[in-house]
Amino acid sequence: MKTKLTVENGNVRKTLQDFLASLLETGLVELLYLPMRTPSGTVTPALVSSPDMLEYADVLASVMSMNSATQVGKLSIREPRPKIGVVLRSCEMRALVELAKLQQASLADLVTISLDCAGTYAVPEFLEKSATNNREIWKTLYQTTVLTSPQPMIEQRIACQICEQPVYDQADIVIEMIGSDLQNDVRLSVKDELAGQLGLQPVEPGERAAILDKLIENRSRNRDMVFEELRTQMDGSENLTKIFAACIRCHNCMNVCPICYCKTCVFKSEVFDHEPMQYVTWVKQKGAFRMPADTMLFHLTRMNHMVLSCVGCGMCTEACPAELPVGQVFRTIGQRVQTTFDYLPGRSLDEPLPLITFKADEWNEVGEN
Repeated sequence: MKTKLTVENGNVRKTLQDFLASLLETGLVELLYLPMRTPSGTVTPALVSSPDMLEYADVLASVMSMNSATQVGKLSIREPRPKIGVVLRSCEMRALVELAKLQQASLADLVTISLDCAGTYAVPEFLEKSATNNREIWKTLYQTTVLTSPQPMIEQRIACQICEQPVYDQADIVIEMIGSDLQNDVRLSVKDELAGQLGLQPVEPGERAAILDKLIENRSRNRDMVFEELRTQMDGSENLTKIFAACIRCHNCMNVCPICYCKTCVFKSEVFDHEPMQYVTWVKQKGAFRMPADTMLFHLTRMNHMVLSCVGCGMCTEACPAELPVGQVFRTIGQRVQTTFDYLPGRSLDEPLPLITFKADEWNEVGEN
């Protein structure tokens, strides 16, 4: 059902805080998982049980310190578990769906709340802007990114600039920031059963579709430019090696990736702790040997494992101390792989994962005899 919340005095944040409080007050959920402001000004995901604490909730904060699908998966997979409402951006929702398919999350006792996303800043840029802009920097992104036809914003995370899926319409509740007046109302799309329990009234659809199409067109154009440039750089195995040449194999990209869920990982084992004399052999063969070893094997193995399910959140790029374009590379390669299998990660919980689905003729479909 399409409905809307009335915004008092232009305070969208307070309007959303009150709505989320109603989920706790009506008993629809026992806990809420959502971004919260800390006294230092940072924003971090937190679990909340008291409606009074929601005055610190800031779902509009234009920052992602992590992809919360990982934490939500851990909260949801074991029993007994509470009924939790989770506020997530599109890439987080899509990652959660992928984790559910991989049996690393369960949607059974979750009320999923998806927030339309106009993009986010990296944490340092967000803190700098937030300190001088009275916590309203989200308005800049929605007004310039959504309501106009912008060029890429330099401060905005590159993953957001090229994200062509800024909304996730299959959640139980969708906060439709795109297409809302925002000065006077915030529109919602709520599953009928939940809408009835909350006493919400239906309204006519707004102009969401046209604005959303415009945003997706802009993002897709940015994406294609980035992909074209990277494909040129990656032409040939040696060039791919150059892109990852500065990798120190810290595993940060793997640790923050919501899709890298394996409890036991070969790269966290002793397999790659080679004997000292093995290094001597390699050095004598080549004259010199790069350290740390096996960096390309690490990235190629990760690609092989998770590129079909990569949702493009870009957390890997943010976590890289060498500032390698890890997320852009994975998205560039992922686009071709996902197109080959006609698979869009997070599109539907009912869509099976290609790698665990047997099709007798699939090799013929991709050109093999």
